[in-house]
Amino acid sequence: MKYVRFMNRANEIGYGFIQEEKIQLLDKNFLDPSSKPINTWLSLDEVTLLAPVQPSKVICVGLNYALHIKEMNHSLPEEPVIFMKPASCVIGPEEEIVYPKISHRVDYEAELAVVIGTTIKDVTEAEAAKGIFGFTCANDVTARDLQKKDGQWTRGKSFDTFCPIGPWIVTDIDPNDLDIQLLLNGVIMQSSNTRNFITPVSKLVSFISQVMTLVPGDVVLTGTPEGVGPMKPGDEVIVQIKTIGQLRNTLK
Repeated sequence: MKYVRFMNRANEIGYGFIQEEKIQLLDKNFLDPSSKPINTWLSLDEVTLLAPVQPSKVICVGLNYALHIKEMNHSLPEEPVIFMKPASCVIGPEEEIVYPKISHRVDYEAELAVVIGTTIKDVTEAEAAKGIFGFTCANDVTARDLQKKDGQWTRGKSFDTFCPIGPWIVTDIDPNDLDIQLLLNGVIMQSSNTRNFITPVSKLVSFISQVMTLVPGDVVLTGTPEGVGPMKPGDEVIVQIKTIGQLRNTLK
């Protein structure tokens, strides 16, 4: 299933799922287990797709592909390296990423995003897998110069618009065997597969749950493959993941 959050022509926010290139509406947020389909349909060109969820927090995993660790001159971590982006970073498909005035290098990072479906804390890997609602595309945009200057990652990762996600959430797929690519102005800059994860998805979610409570709508970014690099204003950046789709944004 492909679940969407959208704005209609009356500027009303709605929820639904895609069938045969049309959206069947739901009576409430798809994260609510009591949500039901209603007999109303919209075509995709009648709506603006929004970020599919509004997370309370975005938890990110760094250094989860060996070749990315090598290109960044880091050592293989003993445990997953986690950090956070604020919810104010989140934007949806086709929205503009804003280049911060105080940065001189802004990088793309294609990532698989995990959307949490139930409240989980201190769970096993099997329980973590059951707590996942679905998956979407993400771009962990990074002010690389500020990240390196600070020595920790909060400022460089946390500017408004630095977490595009979308275009929809896909359920019932294997997150550990998905082709993932990033295209910059139509040129493939990153290309890998999530089977190259150092730590697979359910283990990551379980690990994070030992630290903090995850609630429905929270997003976990699972790390980026090798090939990260800079963007400049006017660039178009696309994250595409097999069986999910394309997340397209431009840099302003």
